Amino acid sequence: MGTLSKVLCLVLLCCAIAAAEGTLKYKDPKQPLGARIRDLMNRMTLQEKIGQMVQIERSVATPEVMKKYFIGSVLSGGGSVPSEKATPETWVNMVNEIQKASLSTRLGIPMIYGIDAVHGHNNVYGATIFPHNVGLGVTRDPNLLKRIGAATALEVRATGIPYAFAPCIAVCRDPRWGRCYESYSEDYRIVQQMTEIIPGLQGDLPTKRKGVPFVGGKTKVAACAKHFVGDGGTVRGIDENNTVIDSKGLFGIHMPGYYNAVNKGVATIMVSYSAWNGLRMHANKELVTGFLKNKLKFRGFVISDWQGIDRITTPPHLNYSYSVYAGISAGIDMIMVPYNYTEFIDEINSQIQKKLIPISRIDDAVKRILRVKFTMGLFEEPLADLSFANQLGSKEHRELAREAVRKSLVLLKNGKTGAKPLLPLPKKTGKILVAGTHADNLGYQCGGWTITWQGLNGNDHTVGTTILAAVKNTVAPTTQVVYNQNPDANFVKSGKFDYAIVVVGEPPYAEMFGDTTNLTISAPGPSTIGNVCGSVKCVVVVVSGRPVVIQPYVSTIDALVAAWLPGTEGQGVADALFGDYGFTGKLARTWFKSVKQLPMNVGDLHYDPLYPFGFGLTTKPYKM
Repeated sequence: MGTLSKVLCLVLLCCAIAAAEGTLKYKDPKQPLGARIRDLMNRMTLQEKIGQMVQIERSVATPEVMKKYFIGSVLSGGGSVPSEKATPETWVNMVNEIQKASLSTRLGIPMIYGIDAVHGHNNVYGATIFPHNVGLGVTRDPNLLKRIGAATALEVRATGIPYAFAPCIAVCRDPRWGRCYESYSEDYRIVQQMTEIIPGLQGDLPTKRKGVPFVGGKTKVAACAKHFVGDGGTVRGIDENNTVIDSKGLFGIHMPGYYNAVNKGVATIMVSYSAWNGLRMHANKELVTGFLKNKLKFRGFVISDWQGIDRITTPPHLNYSYSVYAGISAGIDMIMVPYNYTEFIDEINSQIQKKLIPISRIDDAVKRILRVKFTMGLFEEPLADLSFANQLGSKEHRELAREAVRKSLVLLKNGKTGAKPLLPLPKKTGKILVAGTHADNLGYQCGGWTITWQGLNGNDHTVGTTILAAVKNTVAPTTQVVYNQNPDANFVKSGKFDYAIVVVGEPPYAEMFGDTTNLTISAPGPSTIGNVCGSVKCVVVVVSGRPVVIQPYVSTIDALVAAWLPGTEGQGVADALFGDYGFTGKLARTWFKSVKQLPMNVGDLHYDPLYPFGFGLTTKPYKM
């Protein structure tokens, strides 16, 4: 064959390849979604399908691993970042490097990168940290939640990430649970209202097709309703424990939020570690497949929690073969492995060969995952850029978070009996005292799931305004602000203070580390209250992830404010304390007198709270 003939053959071959490329339906956005899914599924090998079902941690997601195992998804665990105080550019470059490996595989199926963004883009330095859900439930403002969802989506996209493990729609029935602050309320109706964060994250569902996942382009992210189902109802509030309740209770209290989430087109749903009447949710085929997929017609994908299938057994990973079989058979589509991916891949291959897991179950999982990826536009625009970098921690988002803080505050007491109200505080006065462990501590203010999994102590981990700084920003220039974290009584008596602001509460925690049976304010909080409020008029601001023991101190306190976990924008607390805005929040949780009463929720026969569900004093904005 001559040189000309060889060149001609090469040209014809290239044309043939190009023509073949042109007929790849799955790469053509003009094709119907169903046709694209079918076309791609028909081209996939079993190993490519299994790879789509695997989610691994970014620390093990090398380009070689992504290519060799056709990994379908990668995540950042709590606090897992490319570098300390990483910039949006560093994040985008990391995500794109992993994505390029996926795109270089035979079929070029993009991976989907997920991260916990549970109160803003909480793992990322400089992000706007919104109040945790326990505070947002107080607002009873679905539109606010939608706006927070939209802002969070932009900040997540700023770092090149298209998938957020949020919102948590647990109905926390016992504040001893370490995740209670991730729950909007003990009342499922408030939780249902707050699912409006989903169209904020994903965009408004354009069709009436309930259950079909929807993500509205590059400014939005895929959301994840979690943790299905009953995670907030465990015995004694123990994390990952057993929820003992009849069907009426499960479907009447814990399930309603999922009806709303599915109707709003939530792309993914995460399964709970907890059990229902002894059966682990990760192994509950009746609820995951029978109810969620078949009855509710949920068409997105179901994802496990972190090592969730391992925890089907006690202790975890005791019988991994059984865990894989039970989890996949239950209807879980994507497994958050997150490290031992070869073990999972080998095991699922073995069970398919033995015909323990049918190919139909694998195909169902992969169809659902691809449906979400196609819907998101990942095939058209798999790589991120820096066009949203300026959205991270933007002034507009911080103002929104500040508004959320104001609206989430609950005024529980304002003036001793017979005395005139203490709040709003005068901005112009001689000298005021600010005290307490939580007054000048951004880490404490933000709580768990902030920069790291369990949260941090101190002010140098991210960007924000502490309550002390907010007070100083707000008072008149002539007002002297004295800060003493834990003053003794003599210091207070001799200080000639006009009034004091005491900010105390809980240290940061997440999940099982936050489980507690005593629900006390951490030391030296109680002694600070005693030393200050015994000598000068005081407002106590409680920074906590749930109601805490406060009854012993209430009589000595002039004014009491529940600030929950307000996040980075402490200015919102000062906005209400000094009357620029009124207090409007109403308790979305019952405030108990004693832990001996727990669990106690509105409607219970033994209901005898310190402050009932729905309680909250109001004030009018103070016009200067």
